[in-house]
Amino acid sequence: MLETLDAAAVHRWCDGGLEALRAHQREIDDLNVYPVPDGDTGTNLVLTLTAAQEAIESALHEEPRTPLGRLMGRMARGALLGARGNSGVIVSQILRGMADSFATAVAVRGGELARALRQATDAAYAAVARPMEGTVLSVVAAAAEGAGRIRSDNLVTVARAAARAAAEALDRTPQQLPVLARAGVVDAGGRGLCVLLDALVAAVEESTGATEAPTAVRPPVPITAAADHEHEPGDCAGFGYEVQYLLDAEADAVERLRVVLAGLGDSLVVVGTGDGTWNVHVHVTEIGPAIEAGIEAGRPYKIKVTLLEEKRPGADSRGAVVVAAGDGLTALFEAEGAVVVDRNPSTAQMLAAIRACGASAVVLLPNDANTQAVAVSAAREAEAAGVHVSVVPTRSPVQALAALAVRDDSRPFADDVIAMAEAAGACRYGEVCTAQRDALTVAGPCRADDLLGLVDGEVHVIGTDLADVSHRLLDRMLGGGGELVTLVLGADASADLEEDLRGHVHRTWPFIELQCYAGGQPRYHLLAGVE
Repeated sequence: MLETLDAAAVHRWCDGGLEALRAHQREIDDLNVYPVPDGDTGTNLVLTLTAAQEAIESALHEEPRTPLGRLMGRMARGALLGARGNSGVIVSQILRGMADSFATAVAVRGGELARALRQATDAAYAAVARPMEGTVLSVVAAAAEGAGRIRSDNLVTVARAAARAAAEALDRTPQQLPVLARAGVVDAGGRGLCVLLDALVAAVEESTGATEAPTAVRPPVPITAAADHEHEPGDCAGFGYEVQYLLDAEADAVERLRVVLAGLGDSLVVVGTGDGTWNVHVHVTEIGPAIEAGIEAGRPYKIKVTLLEEKRPGADSRGAVVVAAGDGLTALFEAEGAVVVDRNPSTAQMLAAIRACGASAVVLLPNDANTQAVAVSAAREAEAAGVHVSVVPTRSPVQALAALAVRDDSRPFADDVIAMAEAAGACRYGEVCTAQRDALTVAGPCRADDLLGLVDGEVHVIGTDLADVSHRLLDRMLGGGGELVTLVLGADASADLEEDLRGHVHRTWPFIELQCYAGGQPRYHLLAGVE
């Protein structure tokens, strides 16, 4: 038995914990109170610990004698970057809290382990927007309390006390959450944490192999008995998707993101690694706004969306509704199989278009910020009528073209929506229009009837000649990089404008692929997309 925790024991703990979670994966999955395909807690925890193990192996390959604090930090960061689901994110924060405590410890004996578990509890509760008892949070809090109550500096004694207290707390979770009592199960995330704490006991005892939980787990009832509840306790019924992504952003932007996401859904968890990387998890009705909020805060990546609803009959029947004006644009979108609604539609018009799709799963592409709220409202109404609808928050028709180009009905609907959202988000959009009034813009003052070149909604170019403004707009957009340019000419575009723009792009940006369409849209002389 160990007197102090060392790096080798942390390595054994991670390996043993992963082995034990794999052994209990199906059991933990069956504790979920909602039948979510590919989103069960046991599976999520295995994937989370797999990432932690890979991080440890990488650290030891780089530095075979990695110190305890640094190795634990790598384990925690690996878990965060690979975390899946609500429970995976929370467990990653438990590991991070322990790592932060160990980083300043001279030697980790029983007393330091108890302090680390208290810090882990604080980190876990801080990660959840609305903490709820009867979940993994209650279990880690009980483990910390049990470890501290023993008042011993013996490492093994404290580890055993923590595991025992966690198991007792797990058995109490149905008394704290009615949804668990009705389903006849204990909390799935809490059960996973108990498995990890038992593995910690085995590691400090220097034994091998997974250990069983000290208390018996209540057998789950058939999953249909709980089908009217969400899959993880604490989630609010009615949110159809679990959205999760990594985000590179500044702390102040993340605080604003928390507020936005809290208004969009439930089960919000936003946690950071301390170096500008954050793991974002939320359950929402609409995928697009959650991703758009991440884009506004920083750079989201490794985006994952899981459907939190049972698939409806006929879910493979797909449709798309696009908001656009102009004969050319309408023809382009209709050629992609979309139903087109004229600009500035009402909720009723959007609903009529959704019904016209004749599909059980429909994606909406609003193509401007003002229409997005109408699209979300229509989506909610359609959902109540039994049609599965998602809004991809496009701001321009060129983003909708990019989104439709990657649509693939062979993918699950949620995966297809996220692919479309990513394609739209990767497309910078520009516009040339006529100023309606005198104004002061970020590019300087303009007068009514001036031509304005806008990039992502902001004025960047002001002039009086359409060709000149269009050239400068394209140069501004391509100066930030890009490989493909899509140009859509407006209703009043002259016959030689396309030839002029093609010539400018080919001369100035010879390696750019260019697509040009006669859109016929009013108000906007030119729409441009850069991918």
